[in-house]
Amino acid sequence: MTPRLIAAVRLAVVALIVFAVVVTYAVSAATRGALPNPFNFFGFFTIQSNLLSIVVLTGAAVALLRGRELPEWFHLLRGCVTAYIAIVGVVYAILLAPLGAAGGVEVPVSNAILHMVTPLYLPLDWMLFRDRPALPWRTLWLVIAYPLVWVAVVLFRGATDGWVPYPFLNPSIGYPTVALYCLVILFVGLGFGALAWWASRLRTPWPRQAADARPAAVESP
Repeated sequence: MTPRLIAAVRLAVVALIVFAVVVTYAVSAATRGALPNPFNFFGFFTIQSNLLSIVVLTGAAVALLRGRELPEWFHLLRGCVTAYIAIVGVVYAILLAPLGAAGGVEVPVSNAILHMVTPLYLPLDWMLFRDRPALPWRTLWLVIAYPLVWVAVVLFRGATDGWVPYPFLNPSIGYPTVALYCLVILFVGLGFGALAWWASRLRTPWPRQAADARPAAVESP
């Protein structure tokens, strides 16, 4: 695959994410007769992870089209986001879908895009296209920084105004159970992060031009 084709696919996925988020927000507003509370709407890990996916996919696509290398921090961010969006897909499939929970995405087509399409595409993009360096293992801890902050905010809101994005974080099920889920989130985050860090060492033939202009690795594998 050529850089142009890879960039086009990435931007197409970005367009799908934007469409899904906008449609979900618009339908939510029409259904309730008022604009959704932005702190609630954008408080879902699904929405936040997909918005971060827009950032990393757009940045990676533009870099390919311009033939430029990206800074180390961007590759680390992209590795983290890849882990986050994979977690979104797994959590939805295991914990939310069986309960019939929408996970903050009540529009079926948007739900499919944000909970299935992006969680499948980003990990595949990360593994198949080698316009990323091998991420150093010493930076793996970064992958849990954002989820820890997100969980802390969710628990604070649950204890104060009673709003939680997902039923398994609702204080009504008991704080010991919530604490257990938080530990699971921590270890799952590290696990998926480790997979993303490992996958950054995979080498593939794509994009073709990368053979001569491959970004230098952050750490020698």
